[in-house]
Amino acid sequence: MFRKLIPAASLLALAACTAGPDYTSPAPKAPAQTGFVSAASPAFTGDEPPGRWWSLFGDPVLDGLIEQALTANTDLRIAQANLAQARAVLRETRAGRLPSTTVSGGVTYANPSDANSPVALDSDFTFDAGLDVSYQLDLAGRIRRGIEASRADVGAIQAAFDFTRITVAAETARAYADACSSGRQLAVARESVRIQEQTFDLTRRLVAGGRGTALETGQAGAQLEQTRAQIPTLEAQRRTALYRLSVLTGRPPAEFPQQVAACETAPSLSRPIPVGSGASLLARRPDIRQAERELAAATARIGVATAQLYPDISLGGSIGSTATSIGDLASSSGFRFGIGPLISWSFPNVAVARARIAQAEAGADVALARFDGTWLNALQETESALTRYGSELDRVATLRRARANSNEAARIARLRYRAGRENFQVVLDAERSLSEIEASLAQAEAQLSDNLVTVFLALGGGWEQAPAA
Repeated sequence: MFRKLIPAASLLALAACTAGPDYTSPAPKAPAQTGFVSAASPAFTGDEPPGRWWSLFGDPVLDGLIEQALTANTDLRIAQANLAQARAVLRETRAGRLPSTTVSGGVTYANPSDANSPVALDSDFTFDAGLDVSYQLDLAGRIRRGIEASRADVGAIQAAFDFTRITVAAETARAYADACSSGRQLAVARESVRIQEQTFDLTRRLVAGGRGTALETGQAGAQLEQTRAQIPTLEAQRRTALYRLSVLTGRPPAEFPQQVAACETAPSLSRPIPVGSGASLLARRPDIRQAERELAAATARIGVATAQLYPDISLGGSIGSTATSIGDLASSSGFRFGIGPLISWSFPNVAVARARIAQAEAGADVALARFDGTWLNALQETESALTRYGSELDRVATLRRARANSNEAARIARLRYRAGRENFQVVLDAERSLSEIEASLAQAEAQLSDNLVTVFLALGGGWEQAPAA
């Protein structure tokens, strides 16, 4: 009895083992657990950024546009379908643990008088029906590792879906900011045109009164038309941003939101930005989670390849009946059954299996290098985004001070020119300087809004709200 139990015990021991290495995530060991170098500026705090980061702007129009985009964007629909497909593949892989059944039935016609028939037949027809059941023991864990790999694939595609979500949210906010910033630049250009029109009219009146010259009128007119020339370009920028916004929210370009077409104030923050730390970035960025899940899948496939070194053992059974008439299929005379194991093993030709193991191990090395590269790139993107935003914030503050000084200088120059105490060139220079500074400030504010969106995109917020697929 003891000797009979040894083979069974050996099978159970083998069943308790799973071929290939067990996976351990490298994320906790990544040297990125501290705060960001660029976050020392007062413009940032170490608090964790919220998932719905766009809510920090307090802009109901932006909130509504992003919600529309997260519902109707075509890229998100593609990502959703890819995720559903991956989950279906996982269900298929899991089904490998279940017994497989085959129901068969058939009828055969033969001539009883056929001299070539090896069996004497009493009837022209033979009826057969049966049920076969087989179950793979998966002693080496090939199916278990396959399920593990498929589950990691689903996690990777879920992370890709989340990355698409944050990208769509960020690009929607960027398109909205671009439209509003273009509106702001248009307003600045039109105000400069209004001021320069007044100066141009003044020169014409002075010429008519004998105090001015045609040269001064020509110079004022040239500067006025140069400023006017900026308006068509800015209008085109605003219109293309509106078209982009429409497509992001799943609508034709012509159906852009009319309320955004009148916007002249880009989203901005008047408080420090919460940026968290490097450790939270590793957990929050979907592209890092995708790379980590791809590494887990590649590691599991080493086990799938290693399991090919061991035999495949299946338990099977069959039951059926054969008779010369349909009514006799249920009788005991034609009843048959069988049960037993089926062993399949490629031994001793294991060269193919070992080559596949080497391929799987190399694939895991590639996935590990890609994971390391992904989190390093994520840190670089975040540090760079924080640096650019902080620098642009300082630039905007400087330009605002310059605008105040230039505005006062232009006002004084016009007053002194009217009083005959300054020549007209001083007025032209002062107004040209003011126009350039106003335009530079509007561009800097537009760049600041763009950099702000880039910061939140780099921080990886927004995926926490992803719906279950």
